[in-house]
Amino acid sequence: MSTMPTDPAPDPAAGNRTVVFVHGLWLSSASWAGWRTRFEARGHTTLAPEWPGMDVPLAQLRERSLSGDRTDDVGLTQIVDAYARTIAALPQAPILIGHSFGGLIVQLLLDRGLGSAGGAISPASIKGVNQLPLSTLRSGWAVLRSPANRHRTVALTRSQWHYAFANTLTRAESDELWEQHWAPTPGLPLWQAATAALSPRAANAVDLTNSDRPPLLIHANGADHTVPASLSRAIFTAQRKTGAVTEIHEFPGRPHLSAVVEGWQAVADDALDWALRFPTRSSSGGQHLDVLHEVVENVVDD
Repeated sequence: MSTMPTDPAPDPAAGNRTVVFVHGLWLSSASWAGWRTRFEARGHTTLAPEWPGMDVPLAQLRERSLSGDRTDDVGLTQIVDAYARTIAALPQAPILIGHSFGGLIVQLLLDRGLGSAGGAISPASIKGVNQLPLSTLRSGWAVLRSPANRHRTVALTRSQWHYAFANTLTRAESDELWEQHWAPTPGLPLWQAATAALSPRAANAVDLTNSDRPPLLIHANGADHTVPASLSRAIFTAQRKTGAVTEIHEFPGRPHLSAVVEGWQAVADDALDWALRFPTRSSSGGQHLDVLHEVVENVVDD
């Protein structure tokens, strides 16, 4: 299901770049394994940190969830701050690539001035993009059906996974990917995004006047139930208001799990080739101070 049609070639002209991957809800960093291998074969360094509370092997994470040792109350700002600290420790600003809620996290990191460029694959919405397609609501219903899930770790059944992540596959193919990749997830980030319009300091807010924001690429997937292409386009339209480089690439017929299902290599190459157009820069000095300021300023947001 994840065959590699062409071998990636090194990118000598680009030099060694660092790519930081950000996973989304109901996934772990293991979902980036193919991308990491492919990018490293092109001569780049990759990092795929887990969200806070998820930094154990996937099997152990599932066992912990069942036993009650869970990821409850891990919020969006806490997750963004953790990635910001990782990025600030790097000698150069990395390329950022995120999927779904990871794509939202990439947008929030770019808004802080972190990263040389960012790719957001079927990203979750920023504040101000108020579209809520019925398929998006259904995809997140495992969390949103009960306010109590704001403070719970939430599972996703095979059936829910098939609808939200892998609807273009057979049920058997989808179940196989569920076995490989499903991870327990905190409900708080989804609730924060869903109620953003009611909060003056929403955790998913970005500054749409920030013309200094690093370049952003959005991937829209044509068969996506969780983030339909129309929603990705709405996010693109909002982000373009910054005046910063903002582009959207559309992939017809691909589901939400576009980064994993067959054909992911073309998706990966598109994101990396685009990001390599933009030079890196030092991530030391003032950027470190900006990160510290953001962490302190946002500590109460969750």
